[in-house]
Amino acid sequence: MTPQTSTLKVPGASLYYEMRGSGPVLLIIPGGPQDAGVFADVAGHLADRYTVVAYDPRGNSRSTFDGEPQEQDLDVHGDDAARLIEALGAGPAYVFGTSGGAQIGLNLAARHPGRVRALVAHEPPSMMLLDDPSPSLAGMRDLHDTYRSQGVEAAMQKFFSENSLSEGPGQDEDGPQDGPPSFEPSPEEAETFARVSGNFEYWLAHGVMPLSLYRPDIEALRGRPVVVGIGEESIGQPIDGMGKALADRLGSKRAAFPGDHMGFAPYPDRFAETLHLTLRGA
Repeated sequence: MTPQTSTLKVPGASLYYEMRGSGPVLLIIPGGPQDAGVFADVAGHLADRYTVVAYDPRGNSRSTFDGEPQEQDLDVHGDDAARLIEALGAGPAYVFGTSGGAQIGLNLAARHPGRVRALVAHEPPSMMLLDDPSPSLAGMRDLHDTYRSQGVEAAMQKFFSENSLSEGPGQDEDGPQDGPPSFEPSPEEAETFARVSGNFEYWLAHGVMPLSLYRPDIEALRGRPVVVGIGEESIGQPIDGMGKALADRLGSKRAAFPGDHMGFAPYPDRFAETLHLTLRGA
C-alpha cells in the first residue's frame, strides 16, 4: 500500500510522516536513528484496522531542523508527537514506540495524556529505573566515547555487536554474518537503510546519552493505559530488565512480541497481530 505522505511544521523543525489505512489513529514512533520506513511492512498489515501514521523523529531522515542539529530533548520529542496527533484531528491516538521511540511515547503519555488512548512501549531503554543503572550507563558512555575517538563506523559496529543486531538489510535475524547477504533487499528496503545509515552520526552525537539518561515520570504514568512490550528473544538480556523495571514501577502489563529488539523487521505480520491484540487489551 502506497502511503500518503506529508510534513508538519513544528517549532524549530519540520516533521515528515506517512499514513496508511483507515480506522482509529495508530501513531508509530521509531527508535534511535530509525525512520518511518522501517515500519512499512508492519503498517501494511495493520492498515485494514487503523489509520497508521509513522513519522521520522526530528533530526532523522526527512524530519529536518530549521537550523543546526540540536541535542535530543525528550520533552521536545513528546511535544512533536502531541502536535502531530493534534494535526491529524482524530482525538486521542493509539501509540506504539520502540526503543528510544518508546521513551518518546512515555514522555508523550505523561505530559499529554489527553492525546493518548493507549501506549505500547516496546523495549524502552529505561536504564535509569534499574536498581543499579551504572553498568548500562557505562556501556552507553563507552559507545559515545568510541564514536568521538574512532568515528561512526567503529561505534556502530560496537553497538550492533554488543546488542546482537543485524547491520542492515540482507542479514538474517541472527545478526551480522560474514560473506554475502542471506537475501537480496528490495529497492525500498535498500533506500530505507541508506537513509537510516545517514542518521547514525546524529544519533551517536546527540541522541545516545539523552535517550539513555531519560527517566520516565512514573507518577504521571501510573494508572495510564501503558503496556510494556518485550521481544521473546530478548528475555534475559539487559533490555528485558529495563522493561521489567518500568512495568513493575507502573504496575502495568507486559506483552511478549516476536523476535528481539528489531522483531518488527523479520516478522512484520506476527508483530502487527501482536500489537493489535495488545492494544485491544490495554
